[in-house]
Amino acid sequence: MPRANRHYIPGHAWHITHRCHKKEFLLKFNKDKDRWLWWLFEAKKRYGACIFDYVITSNHIHLLLYDKGTEEAIPRTLQLIAGRTGQEFNQRKSRKGAFWEDRYHATAVETNEHLRQCIVYIDLNMVRAGVVDHLSEWGRYTGFNEIQNPKKRYALIDHGQLISLLGLRDLGDLIKSHAAWVDEALQQEKNCRDPKWTETIAIGSKAYADTIKEKLGPLFLKRKVEGRGGQYELQEPSAPFYNAGNTFPWRMNDPDFFSPFS
Repeated sequence: MPRANRHYIPGHAWHITHRCHKKEFLLKFNKDKDRWLWWLFEAKKRYGACIFDYVITSNHIHLLLYDKGTEEAIPRTLQLIAGRTGQEFNQRKSRKGAFWEDRYHATAVETNEHLRQCIVYIDLNMVRAGVVDHLSEWGRYTGFNEIQNPKKRYALIDHGQLISLLGLRDLGDLIKSHAAWVDEALQQEKNCRDPKWTETIAIGSKAYADTIKEKLGPLFLKRKVEGRGGQYELQEPSAPFYNAGNTFPWRMNDPDFFSPFS
């Protein structure tokens, strides 16, 4: 089977979402969440993955990465994490079958106000689900706590790159601003699910959405850019579009990667 086309564009942030197979609660135990985190750390060491935020729930994950232009860093990162997590789970449980849905979704996010909003959206995931009252209660399984309390060892979040892209002064400014963004969202009850963060190709200004559309090439020229008030979205097609590899080009589906446990 041919490999899917890679459409990550250097210099952009990407919000990744990936669900467990049939939305099963395959990540409900801490040992499995810990292994996912371990392989994320390994991906950072091996491929230079630039990580901005993450949250691990019982049946899906959110991961915010930045493409620094390191060749194949993002697809290799996702291949390693998902592949090894699924293999280890199946081996331990003497289980056969897919661990993940066959496709993960990637949304390009403009690195300004929209990046801030995306971080808050990811952070509030477990509050939206009604599992915790405050995201800090989700412990090591959310990037919120690492942004607020930077690690000296085994750090995942790239605070320096995040500070630069958000236009902040320093680490103290990031910690203070980040806490304020989350508190404001909680106070205003802005914790409802918003499909634009998980079902579109790109989010940002109109100029940004148009730029992503152009960079993705001729296959995307008919995709609609819709929005208002400074926030625009490059929409997915209303009907599934398949390329020659029989995959959604903006969803990185790698058949070779899934073969060990599918």
